Amino acid sequence: MGLAKRHKIKILAWICVTALAAHCIPLGMTQAAGSAGKENKSGNNENVRALYEEYNVRFDAVENRDDITEYGFEIVDIHIFPVQYEIDDQKEMETELVRQMKAEPDADIKELKMNLEAPLLMIPAYDKTYNRLALFFVDEADRIAYKTDRFETNSCSIGQMQQPKQELVSVAFQDLNGDTLTDIILITSCEVGEGKKYRIGDVLFQDTEGLIFYRDYRISDKINRFGMNQNTDSITAFVRDGYSTEFLYTAVTLKELQQHGFQIIAEQCYSRTFGKLGKLQVVPGTYRIADYDVFMIYLVNEQDYILSALQPMGDYDNLYALKGINCRDIDGDGLKDIVVLAKYSYENEEHQLAVKSDYSIYYQRTNGFSADTEIKKRYQCSEEDTMQTVVEQARAYWGWKTEDD
Repeated sequence: MGLAKRHKIKILAWICVTALAAHCIPLGMTQAAGSAGKENKSGNNENVRALYEEYNVRFDAVENRDDITEYGFEIVDIHIFPVQYEIDDQKEMETELVRQMKAEPDADIKELKMNLEAPLLMIPAYDKTYNRLALFFVDEADRIAYKTDRFETNSCSIGQMQQPKQELVSVAFQDLNGDTLTDIILITSCEVGEGKKYRIGDVLFQDTEGLIFYRDYRISDKINRFGMNQNTDSITAFVRDGYSTEFLYTAVTLKELQQHGFQIIAEQCYSRTFGKLGKLQVVPGTYRIADYDVFMIYLVNEQDYILSALQPMGDYDNLYALKGINCRDIDGDGLKDIVVLAKYSYENEEHQLAVKSDYSIYYQRTNGFSADTEIKKRYQCSEEDTMQTVVEQARAYWGWKTEDD
């Protein structure tokens, strides 16, 4: 069968299934599903199934490079990359690319990558209707050798086709399971509302039987559930080298934390009485994974048991410096709260290392501590701010006139 004829058949199949899907959607939903990907908020499973079938027809119809955009996918040009089967060949190719970039600093990076010889070209793309990420691997004849859309990032909104606005921020190639083949690490950044973003990590292993990539959802779950999704180095350290931050969230005692390598910041470690919670030791510290220090604070009772675990580091990559921890009543309920001021390092939007001062406030409640979500909307601290400044600003929010009243 000729290429043109096969192409017509694919288009006809797409039209037929799209029409069938539209027929299954209640009146008023057809236009939203076709143009903006809006879904039935009632959670009707039949509607979601119809939308998924329509999407799958388009995804399955992509057989050549030109089909990617024709069937509704928008290519992420900056992350197109040639792929070698063997990891040693991949690293040699990446080294050659870096050499060319240094030799021709004004050259177009995309053009340099396209000139590298490799059996496959990895093309990331987002479905323009539902904002779902897909990877297409194109051979030298521009045919799709392999494709997949089985990613954790496509399940941000569980049970829905439409996913939040997101971008592919990082791609890395490693041998993660010791078989000398090239595996792929992906990190996406998803908007979760109010200008906040959340990173999601995923790993694709290359199969030894042929050019097939598979994903272990259990690995993806741990990468994202235990905060190892901020950078590709941390993911590599976990998947390839066996380091993990899981114990930071599951440990029961301070002794257990230390046995797994948690390093206490002794100069900021002290005991305070927290009302009905009793006398607790405030234990800040770090755990090093790859080249990053993960920062946590634990509230530990006199029997060495952990009552609360605080995560002031948020989505930053690394603790740069702990500037102070202050325990005092912030919201005027008579109970001691906790204020943390620190400097953190992270990768900015230009993919450069940056350092920023930030603070966190935790209010004491009857069953533990609750993180502030209101004051930081109004006050962002500067690099010159001290702990006293932050405490005064926080207490002023709750109506305290001076730092000591």
